[in-house]
Amino acid sequence: MSTTDNTASASPELEATKTPAQPKRTNSIDMLHGPLLGKLIIFAVPLALSSIISQLFNSADAVVAGRFINSGALAAVGGVAPVISLLIGLFVGLSVGANVAIAIRIGHGRMDLVKNAVQTTAVLTLVCGALLTVVGMLITGPILDAIGMPAEATEEAAWYLRIYFAGSVFFLAYNFGSAVLRAKGDTRRPLYALAAAMLLNVVLNVIAVTVFNAGVIGIAIATDISNALSAAIVIRMLLHEEDAFRLEPRRLAVDRKALKMVLYIGLPSGLQSMVFSFSNVIIQAAINSFGADSTAGSAATMNYEYYTYFFVSAFSQAAVTFIGQNFAAGNLKRCDSIVRICMAAAVLSALTLSAIFVGLGNISLGAFTTEAGALGYGTIRMWHVELLECMTSTYEVTAGAMRGMGWSVLPTIVVIVGSCLLRIAFIFWVFPSMNDYTSLMNIYPITWIVTGTTMIALFFFARHRAYAGVRQAQAQAAKHHKIAEI
Repeated sequence: MSTTDNTASASPELEATKTPAQPKRTNSIDMLHGPLLGKLIIFAVPLALSSIISQLFNSADAVVAGRFINSGALAAVGGVAPVISLLIGLFVGLSVGANVAIAIRIGHGRMDLVKNAVQTTAVLTLVCGALLTVVGMLITGPILDAIGMPAEATEEAAWYLRIYFAGSVFFLAYNFGSAVLRAKGDTRRPLYALAAAMLLNVVLNVIAVTVFNAGVIGIAIATDISNALSAAIVIRMLLHEEDAFRLEPRRLAVDRKALKMVLYIGLPSGLQSMVFSFSNVIIQAAINSFGADSTAGSAATMNYEYYTYFFVSAFSQAAVTFIGQNFAAGNLKRCDSIVRICMAAAVLSALTLSAIFVGLGNISLGAFTTEAGALGYGTIRMWHVELLECMTSTYEVTAGAMRGMGWSVLPTIVVIVGSCLLRIAFIFWVFPSMNDYTSLMNIYPITWIVTGTTMIALFFFARHRAYAGVRQAQAQAAKHHKIAEI
């Protein structure tokens, strides 16, 4: 890896200057030309809604468990959310790598290489699905012991996790397939697929609990079936895509250059997600130490944190994809505009949603539980974490911009140190002397300030280095062109 951490230098097959292809596709967005604001919103809002609907799978599970069963069931379903995030984080990060790899090839006008990347992504999905299923099933017990899951919720939590991971290939197939479509600007159709699956999940959850009295086991099975539906819809889309983006099962193969770029961008992103989730698992263990009410109340509030964060993440993903194409095409001023718009939109959307959820108070939390103890803990988390969720924009959007320019390792290191290691240090060295739930919640905004400030500074460093490389390449290309004319 070069000292500049620049994807362009790691991928010589893409260095040649080419006229970016402008295929006319109904479901694509021309990211290289025209006004940006509308296109970024068109791209990001369906992506945010897709993430929200995806979270609604867990929310629906939590609502049915808490309202139709009991707080123990809610603790079992909601309390394992950080565990699920931990184990799927690496593979979701790889889907980001697939997105960037395809976007850069589009920016360079290399549609032949796009086709190779799509087929490689399909193979990677199958391998990752099998691996996640095996690993998830094997370590469910030890992880639940490690996080101190309340005794009354342990058995149901174990069943929920094992059944969830048994069907994890469906979740990954949807995510990797969506990454392919997202690279060309199609965020609407994956949203429709997920919406259909979410509706099915709600119906099956209620039937499983009220008709078959299947409890948490039935909820988990309903989630797997619903994930299978969303995967099937996205796979069908890819089977009927135009040319370069079409999935061809008979021609599945791994292109080494495409795989290298996916791993180069995706592995650091996935590692960041895993370590980030690991720190949340450590915090979850501390939350669990206050009892089932704290676990249930925190799980209820986390759902609203996820909804708010998804808009931040969506504009971060927009920055990744739009900058991936424009940086590859040498549109540097356009890259700067993308960063500014995405940052402003992420902060504004997060602030708006946080104000709504916190303002509603127990009305929001009451969707998940009506027990006074759980509501008390949930309210504390609302005011100390959810209200300040917009602060995550400072590092998410800038990290997305860096990844779009090919810098993947640096933002990963910043997040691991600022938002992960710092939290773990707090839990082991500071929290024991406090043993206070409110103080525990304060670790979130503290680490957001540290991580965001550092990431913004390093973004400007990465921008300077990356832009200098592009300008040098453009100057050399212009010189060669002038000599050729002579």
